[in-house]
Amino acid sequence: MSTVLETEEHQALRAAVAALGKRYGRDYMTTVIREGSHTGELWAEAAKLGYLGVNLPEEYGGGGGGMAELSIVLEELGAAGSPLLMMIVSPAICGTVIARFGTDEQKQKWLPGLADGSLTMAFGITEPDAGSNSHRITTTARRDGTGPDADWLLTGRKVFVSGVDIADATLIVGRTEDARSGSLKPCLFIVPREAPGFGRNQIDMELHAPEKQFELVLDDVRLPADALVGDEDAGLLQLFAGLNPERIMTAAFGIGMGRFALSKAVEYARTRQVWKAPIGSHQAIAHPLATAHIDLELSRLMMQKAARLYDDGDDVGAGEAANMAKYAAGEACVKAVDQAVHTLGGNGLTREYGLASLITASRVARIAPVSREMILNYVSHQTLGLPKSY
Repeated sequence: MSTVLETEEHQALRAAVAALGKRYGRDYMTTVIREGSHTGELWAEAAKLGYLGVNLPEEYGGGGGGMAELSIVLEELGAAGSPLLMMIVSPAICGTVIARFGTDEQKQKWLPGLADGSLTMAFGITEPDAGSNSHRITTTARRDGTGPDADWLLTGRKVFVSGVDIADATLIVGRTEDARSGSLKPCLFIVPREAPGFGRNQIDMELHAPEKQFELVLDDVRLPADALVGDEDAGLLQLFAGLNPERIMTAAFGIGMGRFALSKAVEYARTRQVWKAPIGSHQAIAHPLATAHIDLELSRLMMQKAARLYDDGDDVGAGEAANMAKYAAGEACVKAVDQAVHTLGGNGLTREYGLASLITASRVARIAPVSREMILNYVSHQTLGLPKSY
């Protein structure tokens, strides 16, 4: 893929991460999945090289960059067949939120570990009865006593939370009651993995990935006052400060996976001969692959725009671009994987070529963290000014 629009530093980062990814590759990932283990070796090496914390402040051990750099890391690992899904959650969402809104104590406690990979944090927002409607979140936090030092009691349920089993804590989106209006407002809480009353059940998924999915049950989980991240009255701002990076990184995840599938298909189409010439010489094979490449390139451009806007502090502009990038990348990823499988024919469904498992995995970029239909709603309302249908 062309990188002429990127700085020399970004091109160097891309090349270095690509080299790391190549040393692990798809075989490493499939072995980890088959054994039911985790990508600890790749995670640790990426952290040691400074890639995991490239977006976090230098004063806390990070690289001092932003989403532009972190999205490059995830995209290139994905293009090598070894994406690290927890990068979307731990450094991108949780690290960003804590870096922007956390107290000095929270930053000192969490950011160095998130940057060097020794600490991992999960993120819990989705609820079984709320779906895509974040206004229906029912996980609630209440003070056990009065005064700013009173403990919090957190109660509720979350679903489809990635990596809780390996995360040291989970950043939970709850709601507190506004003392003035009585309405519920979103707030974010850091919940340690072993907190009493914090239960988890693994969800049986058809998706084969190193990162497991969990349902969480919070039964009056007692948290200290300083478990609240940032200002109780700025919860919505803080929430979206994490959701925009989530969308940018999901786009990187999809683009990387699409590039991996496309590269396998192109290699096959160059060498596979059925008649007198490689099958890639036939337009019925070549044109769909070219279209997939174009779609992935266009998705990356929007992802780069979203990352630039976010890193420049334009949360509103980044919100629109991040949603568009996530939508475009999800569609491009699914189409690239689908076309790659069709290019290989029966071989595309064999374990040897490693594409069949991506048929399910590619849907992640379409469904999570927000469905494509909700993105279309966002663009309809926020960009086009059309009235809401709900």
